[in-house]
Amino acid sequence: MAAPVTKVGILISGRGSNMMALVEQARGYEVALIASDKPDAAGIAWAQQHGLATFTQSPKGIPKAEYEAAIDAALRDASVEIIALAGYMRLLSDDFVARWRGKIINIHPSLLPKYKGLDTHARAMEAGEAVAGCSVHVVTEELDGGEVLGQAEVPILPGDTPDTLAARVLEAEHRLYPRILAEFCAR
Repeated sequence: MAAPVTKVGILISGRGSNMMALVEQARGYEVALIASDKPDAAGIAWAQQHGLATFTQSPKGIPKAEYEAAIDAALRDASVEIIALAGYMRLLSDDFVARWRGKIINIHPSLLPKYKGLDTHARAMEAGEAVAGCSVHVVTEELDGGEVLGQAEVPILPGDTPDTLAARVLEAEHRLYPRILAEFCAR
């Protein structure tokens, strides 16, 4: 008898390249819903073209609790068990994180615990680091502070700019995130 497949919901805000990698490399999990805070996100159009269930809700003009309640309801209606943040650019409230405690993971473009938050590539370069990279971690109430589940290193090359480094880190993200999500779902 085959092992049960974990249903995953992916939250995005933009083009969804990590979401695409998660969909295309899915092993041991099924993508049950793609949700976005931006109804016109390119990743939503891609998901719809590929027959995936989608949900969009703009947070503009509504209280954060109401916005998150709509996302939560859509995830639960799709029987989602694990949430993967993939370029989702909104901070989740402590209440939302508590409702899904231990069930949300995120990909972050630095070798955590270094360079939490934004502008990670520029900050790593300014600090004179030899390597940068990405981390998949469990989401907690602390920004980029949960258990690190996996990392991939990328060398910082002479002549790199934050953009060239970001492009190479993104390639590493596309390899790392699907593997770590599959391992996380198998726990």
